[in-house]
Amino acid sequence: MPKEKILIVEDNKALSKLIAKKMETHLHFDVDVAHSLVQAQELIQKEGNYFIALLDLNLPDAPDGEVVDFMIEKKVPSIVLTGSIDIETRDKILKKDVIDYVYKGNMDDVNYIFTLIERLHKNRDIKVLVVDDSITVRAQIKGILKQQMFKVMVAAHGEEALVFLEDNPDIKLVLTDFNMPVIDGIELTKEIRKSQTKNELSIIAMTSSNAEHISAKFLKIGANDFIHKPFTKEEIACRINNSLDSIEYIAKIKDMAHNDFLTGLSNRHSFFEEMNHYYKVAKESSESFALAMIDIDNFKNINDSFGHGIGDFVLIELAKILKNNLKGSDIVSRFGGEEFCIVLKNIDHKKALEYFIKLKSSISNVTIRPKEAKSFNITVSIGVAFGDANTLDDIFKQADNALYSAKKNGKNRVEVG
Repeated sequence: MPKEKILIVEDNKALSKLIAKKMETHLHFDVDVAHSLVQAQELIQKEGNYFIALLDLNLPDAPDGEVVDFMIEKKVPSIVLTGSIDIETRDKILKKDVIDYVYKGNMDDVNYIFTLIERLHKNRDIKVLVVDDSITVRAQIKGILKQQMFKVMVAAHGEEALVFLEDNPDIKLVLTDFNMPVIDGIELTKEIRKSQTKNELSIIAMTSSNAEHISAKFLKIGANDFIHKPFTKEEIACRINNSLDSIEYIAKIKDMAHNDFLTGLSNRHSFFEEMNHYYKVAKESSESFALAMIDIDNFKNINDSFGHGIGDFVLIELAKILKNNLKGSDIVSRFGGEEFCIVLKNIDHKKALEYFIKLKSSISNVTIRPKEAKSFNITVSIGVAFGDANTLDDIFKQADNALYSAKKNGKNRVEVG
């Protein structure tokens, strides 16, 4: 699939070159550069669609922001680059149908561009619900959110909002007014927090009331943020993006705590949490299961011959194979190094053994194709144990002993403990 494109229209060739290089390196977009309005028009005619255009406000052949009006006419989402930060210029830019403006002051200002584009790229997959009884306000906020590339839904009051939330459990942000008929913003926030925490769904409350206790009440019952009406496009966009950034950072931290950073499989700690629970259930219901320790043969030689980068590539590819060969309820985990563990639930001994023999053969038939080295094949040794032992520790010891036997007896084989 071809990369999406970004258009930079900037007459400062050193600055445009710097932005283009960083863009291609850090954000993985293809970048086209124009140094004038005429060049930009030619690229639009030739290339057509761009994810974003970065536009210098003052070009040699367009000194009064004509390039901005041209991009708006062509419906290209745009961020304005300006060397002036006075209030008149700012207001003039924000009245236009643009995403944002960036002051070209120093590298911190330029770096903001990358943060913003990365945020916009994520926003396209995020659902936002606007809840306000004013048609005018709903339309205003929807327009701002559409500029920020969100998927936007609107509701006239809390009761309607709850229906949207039930039908769309993947909504990540709710902007709610305070004074509304049927169910107001306070009651809506309370209802949402019964099922979703601040780390799962963000709520930003809005009101035109000057009463300070309203904002405090919203925050105490679970709102992530609060904004007074009337607000600027800049303010609400920044608050929304900051709120979503926080949710994503927390989700990332949770993911790092439970999943292996390289392969994305559950890590050893997460595996034992799940396995301890399952083992109790399996024992109580007399459910048969199989546990296997899997180790890549001669992995040290792969690292020594090709480098650790290729070694990591092998681990990632093997993780994909293991994951793709499991049914939904089974467990796969990376224990560390080149060692993995699989648990097959609700399966008899014969079928489990057949599965692992087939898995071993499948792995040996997959060709590893790294970009930096010649293609090669790998093999694995597998030690299998069944859920008949007295304790979970005993099952693991049996699987480990079986893996040791598989290694000792020639590798690329399955042994049963």
